[in-house]
Amino acid sequence: MRHPLALVIPALWAIWGLYWMIASAFAKPVRRRESAASRASHVVPLAVGAALLASRRLAGPVLDARFLPRGLVWLWLGTALVAAGLLFSAAARMRLGGNWSGTVTVKQDHTLTRSGPYRVVRHPIYAGMLLAVLGTALAEGEWRGLVAFAAVLAAVFRKMRIEERFMLQEFGEQYVRYQREVPALVPWLG
Repeated sequence: MRHPLALVIPALWAIWGLYWMIASAFAKPVRRRESAASRASHVVPLAVGAALLASRRLAGPVLDARFLPRGLVWLWLGTALVAAGLLFSAAARMRLGGNWSGTVTVKQDHTLTRSGPYRVVRHPIYAGMLLAVLGTALAEGEWRGLVAFAAVLAAVFRKMRIEERFMLQEFGEQYVRYQREVPALVPWLG
């Protein structure tokens, strides 16, 4: 029987997803967007990671094996990381306001956000999501969680490269300075 705390992680992800859907209604109109092939290059690994985290049926016996022993310590730690990661990404999403998009885009009247979580890392939504995925993997303690983390990490690195190129084209030297001053994903790692 699973510990009742194990229900908190799916609930946190569901609340975060609901917020994401509601907030997306307030995005500015798009001026320029990435191609469908570009989008697929990061959406496919992201979907694989999400599917592995969400369903044990997809993983099979090897990925369902444990890499961590069962225990409340891992469940508590994982839950705390999920909560912290999702809150950080939601705060970043809120700070972006209408500039946010699920695809790599440049919005009409796009502005470079450098405040709030964007003072700490250039990609706080991705950093928070990665922390939450890692927390989910630790709470589950199964290899599928680590494979999911690797897939999401690959998706994030791909999307970051595309996004950085768009931001450099849009903001030029201002973005180059931002890149020099603020790390991409991990605070204090320049």
